[in-house]
Amino acid sequence: METKGVQPSLLTTGAPPGTGPLAGFHPAVAAWFEQRFPTGPTEPQRRAWPAIATGRDVLVAAPTGTGKTLTGFLVAIDAAWRSHDALASSAQGPRVVYVSPLRALAADVSENLEAPLEGIAAAARALGLEGPRLRVGLRTGDSTPAERTALRKHPPDLLVTTPESLYLLLTSASGRRMFAHTETVIVDEIHATCRDKRGSHLSLSLERLDRL
Repeated sequence: METKGVQPSLLTTGAPPGTGPLAGFHPAVAAWFEQRFPTGPTEPQRRAWPAIATGRDVLVAAPTGTGKTLTGFLVAIDAAWRSHDALASSAQGPRVVYVSPLRALAADVSENLEAPLEGIAAAARALGLEGPRLRVGLRTGDSTPAERTALRKHPPDLLVTTPESLYLLLTSASGRRMFAHTETVIVDEIHATCRDKRGSHLSLSLERLDRL
């Protein structure tokens, strides 16, 4: 999994001793994670979060079941909550774009993201806090014309898509406008695209997105 271009300074990396790797996260995000994972972050999460928070490109290579999806997503979700607290302007379009070479995996991640977002919102309510209503959108080759139109008219905060669908979105003026405020790109199963022309094609799309 690779993350690209997270806005810097979203996560405190120099946490005081004894406060743990979640010290820099928004209270609602940290509370949800501690409730959901009482044993604490996995090794990939502990090592990757500070690097991701600097805004550098980060490559995470770890075994299945070590929480790579949340490794990439949690800092970006935390950034959205912090922007809400800072009364930042709510620009239209996805802050986070997740790209998977597998359609089934893209759909699975879209479903699996809903639970953390709902859990963080519940943790915020328990703490007496208000937060953003983050929406997840899915765009693959299986998306219907109606779903594609709805996505352009009401862009989600987190977009889950495939390399081919990302390319198609970038070929339209409305699609390019949708990405004007994207801060983070997460590419999952990146090894599956490195060996053929599909990976080269994805690289071009990522460069076009970076240019936007």
